[in-house]
Amino acid sequence: MSLSPANCRRRLLSWYDKERRDLPWRAPPGRDADPYKVWLSEIMLQQTTVATVIPYFAAFTGRWPRVEALAAADLDDVLHLWQGLGYYARARNLHACAQVVARDHGGRFPDTEEALLRLPGIGVYTAAAIAAIAFGRKATPVDGNVVRVAARLFEVDRPLPGARPEIQRLAGQLTPDRRAGDFAQAMMDLGATVCAPRRPRCGDCPLNAECAGYASGHPESYPVRASKKQKPTRYGVVFWAERADGSVLLRRRPETGLLGGMMEFPSTEWRLGSWTPEEAMASAPVDARWRRLRGDVRHTFTHFHLEMQVLAGRTSKSAAGSGIWCAPERLGEHALPTLMKKIAKHARGGYSS
Repeated sequence: MSLSPANCRRRLLSWYDKERRDLPWRAPPGRDADPYKVWLSEIMLQQTTVATVIPYFAAFTGRWPRVEALAAADLDDVLHLWQGLGYYARARNLHACAQVVARDHGGRFPDTEEALLRLPGIGVYTAAAIAAIAFGRKATPVDGNVVRVAARLFEVDRPLPGARPEIQRLAGQLTPDRRAGDFAQAMMDLGATVCAPRRPRCGDCPLNAECAGYASGHPESYPVRASKKQKPTRYGVVFWAERADGSVLLRRRPETGLLGGMMEFPSTEWRLGSWTPEEAMASAPVDARWRRLRGDVRHTFTHFHLEMQVLAGRTSKSAAGSGIWCAPERLGEHALPTLMKKIAKHARGGYSS
């Protein structure tokens, strides 16, 4: 079937004017969007649902209502408030980006994709989203919702992720010269509320007359996805070191890499092979009588599963080296990732003298 970009634009924008979602980072109709709120929401929404993001967005904007305030914040405070959103590299880049915007741009975000791409943590999608939504530039942000809508509209039968450039190109054909930001948000809303991954509500879709996937009779078959590779499992040993006063040892992870800049309980590296006791002891942070707690802590990251043995020990040492001692009841004051919270729960339930 032949798709008319002009009809798609007209129908989708008309639908959006009636059905748009009321989201805290969106400007009311007829009002200019706040680039800070658009940027903050787009960073938070990466691989995270709208429902999850809303309270975090409220907390961040309540504490740091302008980009200059976020730039002046302590990174630990930002990481602490970010807990639960995952992918902590985004929080570090968020803080770094705020500092660049405040220092080098007078607190004003650049208004082109090219300039936005030079800021920390802003990739192709986010640059397009900010340029279109905050500044009205003709740009085409393609998130998961837009991928689904475009793949069905054009019946793209090449599997993802290889089909991504083609979908980007096809979606770009639909982007209007005017109201590009509204159109981008309309595509996102359509994918989130009507063109769902399973059981899409095609009868309610303003684009069903143009949609090749709908005409095929099986729109849920698009986008086509390649079979998932099995995630490998990595192994590590973590040390629950307890001082005489009950405090436990924490240290900060390197700024770069997975969970960078977060606090952790000292551990070995995480590798594909399991650890012998002798190997693990080379990474022990203090001298102690270590014993293995019953059961392991399991956690899944995007690209691998992790299994952690927990060794607990008491020490008379007061020096923490590069770490700090923290009372267990005050662990919540530190930016601990979910994995470390699991370890703390396991150790506190399984460690007794």
